[in-house]
Amino acid sequence: MDLHDAVLTRRSIRRFTNGSVSEETIKKLVGKALWSPSWGNTQPWEFLAVRGDALKRLKDENLKALDAGKQANPDVEMPQAWPALQKGRYRDVGISVFESLGIGRDDLEKRSDYYKEMISFFNAQALLLITVDKSISLPYSMLDTGLFLQTFCLLAHDIGLGTCILAVSVHFPDILRNICKIEDSKRIIIGVALGEPDKEDPANKFQRKRDNVDIFLNVVS
Repeated sequence: MDLHDAVLTRRSIRRFTNGSVSEETIKKLVGKALWSPSWGNTQPWEFLAVRGDALKRLKDENLKALDAGKQANPDVEMPQAWPALQKGRYRDVGISVFESLGIGRDDLEKRSDYYKEMISFFNAQALLLITVDKSISLPYSMLDTGLFLQTFCLLAHDIGLGTCILAVSVHFPDILRNICKIEDSKRIIIGVALGEPDKEDPANKFQRKRDNVDIFLNVVS
């Protein structure tokens, strides 16, 4: 796939098929994505691929936590508020998702069902977790993690797989540590769902939006 096409056609996948993702495929994707840049080539990231029975247990425990009203307690604090412009963009993508699925604004039951799908990683058959040792400075290692994530997602898209970077996947770090045997010395940064995209599902077909480049870019010469 042409690099420009990959960048422009990659999207967050919100419904996956039951198609499996092999351990070898994940290993190849991570291996190539390791060529992402990082601060001084420090490569601070560590990864855990969750599949099979472990993934099923993780989904089940997440759903139990959600039904019990457990409060999210991620290792990395989630944004609590956005400026008006960013809040509007955030709201718009939510509207696009729900409209594509025919979920009305007041349909609380279907909205709840959608959130359960999200916390189950949209039926993805693999989840890649990224951790960073707590001894490593957070701000720049977060930047490094983001650089890896974009590369990983583009590489997956290039071979016909889909991804969705999910903050909700790390909402309950105690569950992750228990099932995935993650040490307390590791900060759980983010998880990315990986699988075969359901190309016919409306959640994966709605029109995406980006603002004009002139809104973001100033040229000084």
